[in-house]
Amino acid sequence: MIDRRTALAGVAAMFGTALFAPIARAAGIAPAAAAPVISEGPPSVAVFTPAQRTLMTALSERVLPTTDTPGAIAAGVPAYIEKLLADWAKPGDRVPILAGLDAIEARSMQDYRVPAAQASAVQQDALLTLAMNDQLPSGEVFFQAFRQLVITGYFTSEIGMTQEREYLPVPGEYNGAFPFSQINKVYSA
Repeated sequence: MIDRRTALAGVAAMFGTALFAPIARAAGIAPAAAAPVISEGPPSVAVFTPAQRTLMTALSERVLPTTDTPGAIAAGVPAYIEKLLADWAKPGDRVPILAGLDAIEARSMQDYRVPAAQASAVQQDALLTLAMNDQLPSGEVFFQAFRQLVITGYFTSEIGMTQEREYLPVPGEYNGAFPFSQINKVYSA
């Protein structure tokens, strides 16, 4: 059975050289001189304020929402993000995430007069789009790092590996002409 760190290294390869530093450290791709190997369990420090944690959770679900498979929240992505930022990130690595959440919160209050976590899904999508298009302070830096955190958290979770992808512990015969439309999933072994 594949463990999360091995899966993390595989998922991290798709981001290439733009990989967010804490993900690279946790995957064993970058030196972890300042971040020792951390055991399972809760984060060693609280990274987010309660309001930031609520917003980060809501935005995680907007990046990977529940559809016919569970979304980011069900996969435990918010806890993964806080754990990674607490135990694998240097203090400077956290700055774009925290600043981005604060910028999204400020813009939500300005545009919608509600906290971003309480904004509608359409409004949250609009806020994330502003960040992605660098129309918020340090928006693109935040968006790229946050998106990587959500994607790696999801696809290295049990849900991501077994429900989003089709897990075959013992693959069957090879059929190179099998129509993708009959399965609609990527297989992992």
